[in-house]
Amino acid sequence: MKGENTMLVSVGIDKKIPSRSYWRLIWGSLLKNKGAIAGLIFLVLIIGMTVFATVLATHPVETMTFENRFEKPSSRHFLGTDEFGRDIFSRLLIGGQISLMTGLLTVAIAGSIGTVLGLIAGYFRRLELIITQLVDILLAFPALLLAIAIIAVLGVGLPNAMIAVAIALIPSYVRVVRGAVLSIKEKEYIEAARALGVRDAKIISKHIFPNILSPLIVLSTLQIGNSILIAAELSFLGLGAQPPSPEWGAMIFVGRSFLANAWWMSLFPGLAIIITVLAFNLLGDGLRDALDPRVKK
Repeated sequence: MKGENTMLVSVGIDKKIPSRSYWRLIWGSLLKNKGAIAGLIFLVLIIGMTVFATVLATHPVETMTFENRFEKPSSRHFLGTDEFGRDIFSRLLIGGQISLMTGLLTVAIAGSIGTVLGLIAGYFRRLELIITQLVDILLAFPALLLAIAIIAVLGVGLPNAMIAVAIALIPSYVRVVRGAVLSIKEKEYIEAARALGVRDAKIISKHIFPNILSPLIVLSTLQIGNSILIAAELSFLGLGAQPPSPEWGAMIFVGRSFLANAWWMSLFPGLAIIITVLAFNLLGDGLRDALDPRVKK
């Protein structure tokens, strides 16, 4: 154990949990990744601007001023105005709240359900076949196509789009968690816990789940950006958020009709989606490298 004191702390039946020095090492490794730091900086800026959107907004979001229709970006309207004279910059800030909330909630739903199913499939071999077959069926469809099919059943709207995206993301969690559980449950401290008569529920919650947090954190970071992108695609197709909601995908959907004369209506919401998704992906890649023990520190 002496060689492991700087990385792990032994608890209970030879169970190992990350120590503070371990997380300091992860943070130090993350700081060395320029891409991850760039993604983190952009995310802090984006989240900060959306949290304080009502303060930073220069104009009321829903106020229509027809005399200012299709005004180009200027000092009065930083990103121009739309077909109703509404300020694009202000709508972009408020729309960020909707897009980020959509990403976080869908990942929370998908992560919770997928993690539970993955734990069950990896630990209880009798239920593994049923769950994996269901996951294989869902994986046979691209995420966007599966979400469209679910919306066709549930109906159009942002809440239903969030449910559809969450269902489409569940299989990725099940596969990652199941794979991690299959490797962990054969460890000596799991066998020792079983030999002492520890219940399966306690083994899963106290011994297995803490050891799969690293891949879950990485996957969730990547999936937030993915869910924002899928939700925006659904809104662009008219299946998600509906006008006059300032959700980024819905803003692109409306602006597509005015590309020739008012290109800024679609350009800036599109850039917001690209930057946000890229920032989450850069941070997720950095976390994956930092948390992967096979990567040289």
